[in-house]
Amino acid sequence: MKQTASFISTYSADVFGVCSALFELGGMTVMHDASGCNSTYSTHDEPRWYDMESMVYISGLSEMEAIMGDDEKLVSDIVRDALDLKPNFIAIAGTPIPAMTGFDFEAVAQVVESRTGIPAFGFATTGMGSYIEGAGPALARLAERFADRDVSRTARPSANLLGLTPLDFSVNGEDASVAAWLRKTGFDLNVPYAMGCGFADLKRLGAARVNLVVSAAGLPTARLLERIFGTPYVLGLPVAGAYADGLAVRLTEAARDGKSAACAGSLSLTEGPRVAVIGEGVRSISLAEAITLETGRPAFAVCAAEFHPDYLRPCDVCACDEDEIIHALEQADTVIADPLYRPIVAADKRFISLPHEAFSGRIFRREIPDLAADARPVLNQLI
Repeated sequence: MKQTASFISTYSADVFGVCSALFELGGMTVMHDASGCNSTYSTHDEPRWYDMESMVYISGLSEMEAIMGDDEKLVSDIVRDALDLKPNFIAIAGTPIPAMTGFDFEAVAQVVESRTGIPAFGFATTGMGSYIEGAGPALARLAERFADRDVSRTARPSANLLGLTPLDFSVNGEDASVAAWLRKTGFDLNVPYAMGCGFADLKRLGAARVNLVVSAAGLPTARLLERIFGTPYVLGLPVAGAYADGLAVRLTEAARDGKSAACAGSLSLTEGPRVAVIGEGVRSISLAEAITLETGRPAFAVCAAEFHPDYLRPCDVCACDEDEIIHALEQADTVIADPLYRPIVAADKRFISLPHEAFSGRIFRREIPDLAADARPVLNQLI
């Protein structure tokens, strides 16, 4: 019961993270569930649903099929539709019911691939983890399967953007702002993985000289590409002047020296009232360090979704359940977070709204700022 949320919302589920990560790549994604998950995903977690075609389906799992384990019906349905639709790949992702019955996603994916000749992937998501636990493995598995091992490095400095999904970047143009910043620093954009990215682009992932990980969902792919191609990676989001400048330096050094780097520098927090930034790890740490650099205010990140502890600064914390977040906020006088966090922020603390698509869905979408283009609307509230 420790992970039960009494006052706040939850992050988009792992199964939706799979769907979001693969949405633009021309594959067929099947959520194995009775019903409901598809409508929740399309209504609250996928802002591209009405403007961009994608093959995202639900299996329509019945009670009898779940109890008796009639996997052949699912396999036959997927094979029939895949042979008709001819997707680039097939992804089968799980929800709570197949998780409870012990469904073997990898085995079913192998059967589907053998019958169709189309690459198939099984993701044993449960609907209980966050979107990062779905999007991260999905992006990495496709990169491992489809990245061309014989690709040559680009002649000019180039970088992939890893971890781009609307769950973290919404559809307000921030992904384009990050790409524009990258070009301004002297790097060509190799592959924006995976917003504005086509299936054919996956072959070029190994050609980049460095990878910029802009969300935690991109970290598994960054590690994979480092292992396969030796490509270094840097974590960070260019959210403000001094921090963005430092991020550009770290990116240039990584491309030159082949050594990966974390989100932030070696800032030590000064004494005084602290600012807590709640949210996804890369964005929160980047914004927290930018706040300190731009305003002099000590700021720390509260990573409320999965994030590897190796990339935290000493002052940052991972707090993935409601009680841990409340405890972490005790040392702050100002909190920057999605509006749905407000109920657990004490009345004597200042609250600055920073909506997050993966947390509040479409409710505050029009209020989500493009931090990569202009972080002043947030920073000015702290000066």
